[in-house]
Amino acid sequence: MEQVQNCVVKLRSNPRRHRDKVYVGCGAGFGGDRPMAALKLLQRVKELNYLVLECLAERTLADRYRIMVSGGKGYDPRVKEWMSVLLPLALERKVCIITNMGAMDPLGAQKEVLNLASILGLEITVAVAYESSFETQGSPLSSFQSIGAGQGRSTYLGAASIVNCLENYKPNVVITSRVADAALFLAPMEGGWKGWGEISYGGHQCLKRAQAAEYLVRSWIGERYPDIDEKIVSYIMGYDSLKAVGGDKDSYSSKQVMDARLRMDGLFELEEHAVQFVEEFIALYTNGPAGGGGISTGQRKEIILQKMLVDRENIFWRAHAKKASIPCLQDQATDSETVQMHISQSQKNPTSRAMGIQHVDTSMGTAPPVRASPGKKIALYHIAHSRVGDKGNDMNFSVIPHFPGDIGRLMAVITPDWVKNVVSPLLDLSSFPDEQAIQRRINLLELVSVEIYEVPGICSLNVVVRNILDGGVNCSRRIDRHGKTLSDLILCQEVVLPP
Repeated sequence: MEQVQNCVVKLRSNPRRHRDKVYVGCGAGFGGDRPMAALKLLQRVKELNYLVLECLAERTLADRYRIMVSGGKGYDPRVKEWMSVLLPLALERKVCIITNMGAMDPLGAQKEVLNLASILGLEITVAVAYESSFETQGSPLSSFQSIGAGQGRSTYLGAASIVNCLENYKPNVVITSRVADAALFLAPMEGGWKGWGEISYGGHQCLKRAQAAEYLVRSWIGERYPDIDEKIVSYIMGYDSLKAVGGDKDSYSSKQVMDARLRMDGLFELEEHAVQFVEEFIALYTNGPAGGGGISTGQRKEIILQKMLVDRENIFWRAHAKKASIPCLQDQATDSETVQMHISQSQKNPTSRAMGIQHVDTSMGTAPPVRASPGKKIALYHIAHSRVGDKGNDMNFSVIPHFPGDIGRLMAVITPDWVKNVVSPLLDLSSFPDEQAIQRRINLLELVSVEIYEVPGICSLNVVVRNILDGGVNCSRRIDRHGKTLSDLILCQEVVLPP
C-alpha cells in the first residue's frame, strides 16, 4: 500500500522497541565511493543491523538532474554494482541497506535493484521514499513527474519517510531521494557559464611569469568585456596554501618556488564570456610568458541552486515497496551462477583482488593524549583535529582537542574574529592582490559571520562560517568547491594556549 504524507513532525503513538541497541554502519560517504569498505563492514561486524550508503550531495544531485533531462539515468548508475557486491551477504546477515542513490529518480533505482535481485535469485523487498508533488494517493508516478524534476526542484526530506518504510514494509533495501533533517528547498535558477584554465611555469622566477600570465588574461578579456573582471578568480596552487597558513615568509619566498601552477576560474552570465575567457587563456601558450606548458581549459553550463525555507505541511512524500519476482530457475541458472561466483570471489579477498592493495598493519599505539603546553606557539595540528562540512555558501568545521581538557583553553583562542582572520584570504580574487583588491576583501569580510557552538558531550567546538564558499558547491570558482581542505587551513594556524 502506497503512503502519502506531508513533512509535519508527528509523534509516533505506542512505538515498539525492537532492540536495546541498534548498530548502524556507514559504507559510503560520497558519490563515486568504492563498495569494498561497505563489504568489510558486512563481513566483520556481526551485530550490524543497518548499512547506510550516503552517495548524494548538492553537486551530484544537480549532475543527475542534468543527465536525466537529457535522457540518461536520474539515479546513481553504480547502484547495480554496489548491490551486486552487498546484497547476498546483507540478506544472509539480515542487514537492511539504506541509501540515497535514488537521487532524482528513486523509482528507477528501485527497478534496477529489483531486476538485479531477480537475476541473482534473491527474494527481497525494496522500499522507496521520495518527494511527491501531489497529496492524493494513487499509483506511483515516475520520479520525474512526482518530485517535480521537470523544474529540477528537490526537497531535503526528514527521516520520517525512512522510518515509515522500515516499520510498514520490513524491507531489505530502502532507496530514497534527497533526505536530511532540515526542510530546505532547492530550485535551480538560470545557470551561469563556467570557464577555467590551468597552465604551469617552472624554473627561475616562475611566480613572476605566472603573475604576468594572470595579468595578460585579465587585460585581454577586459578589452572586450570591461565589466567582468570580478567574475574571475585566480590562484597559484600550492603557493597560496603556504601564504594562507601564515608561516614564515622565507618559507614561501618567490625565489624558492620553482614550480607554479596558475589556475583561473570564471563564472559568467553569458556563454560568450566563458568562450572568450577560454580563448584568451589558450593564447597564453603562444603569446604569454616563456616556459608555459601543461595547459588545460574547459567550459560548461552550470546549475546554480537557490536555497529557501518552505513550510513542512506543503511538502509531501510517498513511500511504497515491491518484492523481487524470481523467474524460473532453469532460465536464469547460468546468469545467477556466474554472478554468484563473481561475488563469492570478490568477498574472499576484495581489496587485494579488486584494487591490488597490500595488507598493512595500521595499528597505532594507545598512549593517552597529553595536555598541550601553555604559553608556547604551536600549530593547532598538535592540539586538535578538524573536519569541514558545507551547505550552500556556508561551511562548518569541528575543532576536537586530542586532550578533552584543552577545550576550555581552545575556546579562549578560537573566537569569531580569529576565524574571520584565518579565512579572509579565501575572499581574494587573485594570488597577487593590490590595494584595491585588499579593500574589496575587507568589504566582503563584513558579510561573513561566524557562530561558535560548544558541544560539551564530546568536548569539541562546532564553528559555522557563513558566506565564505564563493556561492556554494554548484557555482564556486575554487578548485575545492566543497571546502573540505579548509580543515587543513584551520589546523595549520599557530596558536598560544593560555594556562
